[in-house]
Amino acid sequence: MRFVIVGAGRVGLRTARVLAEEDHDVVVVERDAERADRARDRGLEVIEGDGSHEDVLLEAGIEEADAIGALSGDLNVNFAACMIGKHHGCRTVLRVDEDYREGIYREYSAEVDEIIYPERLGAIAAKNALLGGNVRAILDITPELQVLELTVTADSPMLGYTIGELELPGDSRVLAFGKSGEQMGIPLSDDSLEEGDRIAVLADFDVLEEVHRIIVGGGGLAVTGGD
Repeated sequence: MRFVIVGAGRVGLRTARVLAEEDHDVVVVERDAERADRARDRGLEVIEGDGSHEDVLLEAGIEEADAIGALSGDLNVNFAACMIGKHHGCRTVLRVDEDYREGIYREYSAEVDEIIYPERLGAIAAKNALLGGNVRAILDITPELQVLELTVTADSPMLGYTIGELELPGDSRVLAFGKSGEQMGIPLSDDSLEEGDRIAVLADFDVLEEVHRIIVGGGGLAVTGGD
């Protein structure tokens, strides 16, 4: 596949290198000469210029690209690059940075295929280390709405019950279910809950502790929301 990556900073350069190592065709667009040289030193094809300009993206091969990753630290550049990419039929991925606000997400989410927030992804990894083995944060949909993977333990009050009998608080819902040692899939109402089974749940931050108590059992869950 062919990818255009806008921005050769920390996020863009790492993404481009991973794609290139997997034998994809990658072109990096970077307007800063020093960063452009650093990307070239790593064996990447580089077009020097402003990724928000169509002529620069055309030079980078946007017309033949499968996707564009607008991964610079400038939200305006990223959004313009995505709009150009969308015009040329690319999948568009927009990076937002530390100036992230829920309003920005809502404003841009309908215009691009996917929004990423590297700082939040890093926070999820840190959260997983803090939560321990029975809980894994998969995705923060918003600062208030999260997807968690929870593992049923011997202490679960729902042990032996079925998915259909599982009553979760608020608007929480089961997204996927997997028996111990098997891949997760669509949950069925008659799937029984046994020790080691995994459940992916969409839940509001305010009810995560209760969700944890119902599925995992034991003590409460110490969680932190947002950034």
